[in-house]
Amino acid sequence: MDLKLGGKTALVTGATAGIGLAIARRLAAEGAELVLPGRNQAKLDAAAGTVAAEPGARAPRTVLADPATAEGARALVAAVPEVDILVNNLGIYESKPFEEITDADWHHLFEVNVVSGARLAQAYFPGMLARKTGRIVFVSSESGLVPPPDMLHYAVSKTAQATIARGLAQRTRGTGVTVNTVLPGPTRSEGIVDFLKSVASDPDLSAAELEAEFFRVHRPLSLLARMIEPEEIAGLVTYLASPLAAATNGASLRVEGGIVPTIA
Repeated sequence: MDLKLGGKTALVTGATAGIGLAIARRLAAEGAELVLPGRNQAKLDAAAGTVAAEPGARAPRTVLADPATAEGARALVAAVPEVDILVNNLGIYESKPFEEITDADWHHLFEVNVVSGARLAQAYFPGMLARKTGRIVFVSSESGLVPPPDMLHYAVSKTAQATIARGLAQRTRGTGVTVNTVLPGPTRSEGIVDFLKSVASDPDLSAAELEAEFFRVHRPLSLLARMIEPEEIAGLVTYLASPLAAATNGASLRVEGGIVPTIA
C-alpha cells in the first residue's frame, strides 16, 4: 500500500532506538524525509545509518539537540522550522513505589514525557494549521488508561499526553490537520531486561522467564502475553501520519496487546 508520504518531512523524537527508531525506519521506507534529533551524535549517526538502509529511504538529517530541554527545543526548531509530520515519541519510565516518588522524579518525568512534546507541538502546530495540512502523533501508553500502581508518575504523564493531543485536535476543525495519540503496551527495547529485573521476584531469572513472570504478575490482563515488538507499533503510527488517515483525528488508538479491559 502506498501511504503517500513521499516528500513529506517527518520529525521523530527519541528515534535512536526502540519504538522511535522503528517509526523512523517505516516512515523513511514510505518515502518521508526524516529528521532525527537527539543529544548523542554517535547514537544519531548509528540510527541514521539504520534508517538509510531501508529500501528506497533517503539518509535522514540529524540534529544534535535535546527536545527535553527548552534550550534544545529552541535549537531544534531553529534548525528545522517547519515539518509535515511530528511524532512525539521521546519518553522515559521507571518503577517506583508511590511513597518514594520525589518532587524531582515528578518534574523529570513531566519534562521529558509531556513538556518536550508540548514544546514541539507549540512550535509546529500553528504552521500546520496555516498550511491546512499536517500530522502530530503522541506516543503515549496504555498506562495512561490502566495506571500501574508502581508507575503512577509515569502513568499520569501518559494521560497528560493524550489530553494535550485531544485539546489540539479540537482546534483543527476543517483544516486537514490531525492530532492523535497511540497507546502502546509493554514493548521490547534495549533497557527492557533491566526494567523486568527491577520488578522481578528473582532478578537472576533468564530473559524469557523474566518476561513470562512480568505478564503473569504485573500485566495479567494482556491478551498478547508477550512484549510488543517496536515494528508492531510503527505500522500504526505511519498510517496515522499519512493522508490516508485523514478521518482519524483526536483519537487515542490502542496497540497494547489487549491489556485495557474495555471496548472503548
